[in-house]
Amino acid sequence: MWLRTLMCRGLILAISLHIEGVHASYGAVKALQGVSLNLDQGRTVVLLGTNGNGKSTLMKCVMGMLQPTAGSIMLTMDGVQHDLTQLSTQEIVNLGVSLVPEGRRLFPKLTVEENLLLGAFREQARASIKENLDFCLTAFPVLAERKNQLAGSMSGGQQQMLAIARAIMSSPRLLLVDEPSVGLSPLLVSQTITKLKELKEQYELTVLMAEQNFNQAMRIADYGYIIVHGEIVFQGDVDTLKENEMIKSFYLGVSTKDKAG
Repeated sequence: MWLRTLMCRGLILAISLHIEGVHASYGAVKALQGVSLNLDQGRTVVLLGTNGNGKSTLMKCVMGMLQPTAGSIMLTMDGVQHDLTQLSTQEIVNLGVSLVPEGRRLFPKLTVEENLLLGAFREQARASIKENLDFCLTAFPVLAERKNQLAGSMSGGQQQMLAIARAIMSSPRLLLVDEPSVGLSPLLVSQTITKLKELKEQYELTVLMAEQNFNQAMRIADYGYIIVHGEIVFQGDVDTLKENEMIKSFYLGVSTKDKAG
């Protein structure tokens, strides 16, 4: 696959994403208020929060789909620093950043294979179309079985797998995944997270994932940030997050005070 080949050739250096003091608004509505976040090569950072707290807004800012009103978003790749707030979405994608959007956003009247091929639109991925397509169809056997089926006629879980595979077709260095559990049954959520974990570990993808399912997110996370009303209120590694009282109360439904009582 493309990433392993580059690593073997010694062509992959460090990649890091540094977000500092980002503010963003939708008109008079403040969606992000001073958000700061760091992500390093080969790690998975999870942005945790319930609906309406700014997770998807931050993803849009990273992808150049929404311009922050303040703050910086710096992507360093192989020693070269890129200010993402000054780039278009197409330019950011061309750097090797790919998004699996909330709600999947597939082309429902195109086949599975056609959706996958559209994922390879960026110039740097075109030379690896066959290799990437073979990889995706192997990694997601259900897509191989249904490659001639219209995407819109697939189940929600199958569509989520297709959305992830379409992102992989662009040969990403940084993969953004927005709310992969939305609209899926608990079993399909677990299967989706398992597949993301496999992809990340096998090919050392760097992943930023927005998610509200705490238990599933912790299966893949190296580090997490809790966002509430557009602000980061807590951050830490998996063990630290699991022991936080706010998280126990809001995400797990328990607290040490409850146990003590």
